[in-house]
Amino acid sequence: MPATPDPTPYPIDHLAELAMARGTGKAPALVLRDEVLNHDALRERVGWLAGWLAREVPQKGSRIASWAAKGELTCLLPLAAARAGLVYVPINPLLKRAQVKHILDDSGAAMLIATPSRLKSLENGDLPTGCATFEEQAALDMAHEAALDLGPSQVDTDDLCAILYTSGSTGRPKGVMLSHANLWLGAVSVATYLGMAADDVTLAVLPLSFDYGQNQLLSTWYAGGSVVPLDFLFPKDVAKACAKYSVTTLAAVPPLWVQLTEIDWPNDASAPLRRLTNSGGALTIDLVSDLRAIFAGADLYPMYGLTEAFRSTYLDPSLVDKHPTSMGTAIPFAEILVVDDNGDVAGPDEEGELVHCGPLVAQGYWQDPDRTAERFKPAPSASIHGGLAVWSGDRVKRAANGLIYFVGRRDAMIKSAGNRISPQEIEDAAIATDLAAEAVALGIPDERLGHAVHLVVRGTMDEAEQTRFSKLLLKELPNFMQPQAIHWREAMPLNPNGKIDRTALYRELTGEGV
Repeated sequence: MPATPDPTPYPIDHLAELAMARGTGKAPALVLRDEVLNHDALRERVGWLAGWLAREVPQKGSRIASWAAKGELTCLLPLAAARAGLVYVPINPLLKRAQVKHILDDSGAAMLIATPSRLKSLENGDLPTGCATFEEQAALDMAHEAALDLGPSQVDTDDLCAILYTSGSTGRPKGVMLSHANLWLGAVSVATYLGMAADDVTLAVLPLSFDYGQNQLLSTWYAGGSVVPLDFLFPKDVAKACAKYSVTTLAAVPPLWVQLTEIDWPNDASAPLRRLTNSGGALTIDLVSDLRAIFAGADLYPMYGLTEAFRSTYLDPSLVDKHPTSMGTAIPFAEILVVDDNGDVAGPDEEGELVHCGPLVAQGYWQDPDRTAERFKPAPSASIHGGLAVWSGDRVKRAANGLIYFVGRRDAMIKSAGNRISPQEIEDAAIATDLAAEAVALGIPDERLGHAVHLVVRGTMDEAEQTRFSKLLLKELPNFMQPQAIHWREAMPLNPNGKIDRTALYRELTGEGV
């Protein structure tokens, strides 16, 4: 069992000061392509970047967005923006212009820092009024040259410091509001139950725009370890990096784990690994077996989380072999209840909704009180923490031994390759082409992706129009939202209420009930 962590939250930028307090400032903290920053240098550069940001955007609480590569800038911004009293909005690098425009407009970003090519992809009207733009290397250079060292912030830990955009089951991506306390306690919790230490090396392969990806940085730095950010093209690149940097911690989602089990892992790549962590979808029994065989010396941590409450449960590695399909139990600082349809705590092996209570619960959705009220509701009367809780919409069961098991989802969310995808966003893009009369996006089970996006379209298109339709989707939707298959229909099945029968389409495409 992990030690009991300190429940006291601090401003998240204080992570940069921990090594100085512990006397470990000379230890490596961030391994970049052309240099290695120790914790003292990390603290210095966070101060420089924060000072430059505060000079450029003096209005506290303004939103600072990044659409940049994984490197020094995107690793420092979560701490630097918070230190400057600004709110950080990381944008998934896989998104395209239409999604980025929505995030910039919705957040009211005062600054966007991006790669040159991404800035060039934006069109007139894509930026909010008054939004300044900087190329990422230019921003870093100006921060280094100015050397306006801004010291640790002394803000209220309940203050907003980040907005992470995530797709819901309907509509455009919504911004989850995270406080300093949310991020700090998330870092402490993960570092604690993973047993991380100052000699740990984390290979950051996940996008830093995800809470799971961003926590790779924060939990490692809380423990005093070092992070190696990696944008990779092929799975073998991950194995090479593990060998080169003697990586001890690797986090991934199931589709990536599948790819990683299909390549050769030399001993110098696999032996240093101490822990593997998984979220963004459940591991299959076969995949657990493969990971065990390849990484025999590493502990495997299956985890469950949602951006609205960061992380909810983890399965202790000692239980994985006997209970490979379990979600485990609550992480430190999380209170997890299984609530039946009457609002009462469900009994052993009774199905209910997973409700997350406690200090990891986010502050709601940015400027969206209606959707906030749907997901963030008063905690059940049985809750120890009380206050607002996240009602996940996921159906689970808690066994008599306390382990939780996933049953199913209430919403129509598509989870593909670790990405949460809004069906409506794909459908809206299809309708916007003016070539489709109706469109339905479905997640069809897929061995490699978890779910593959299939798009059913009603329309009278000839072959040339169908090709044009596909090209328009390629332009408007990011790669992970692209349909793996498009099914053309002259008519859609309807349910008794006259609405499109999604269940019938799903059964038709999967062969269920046929």
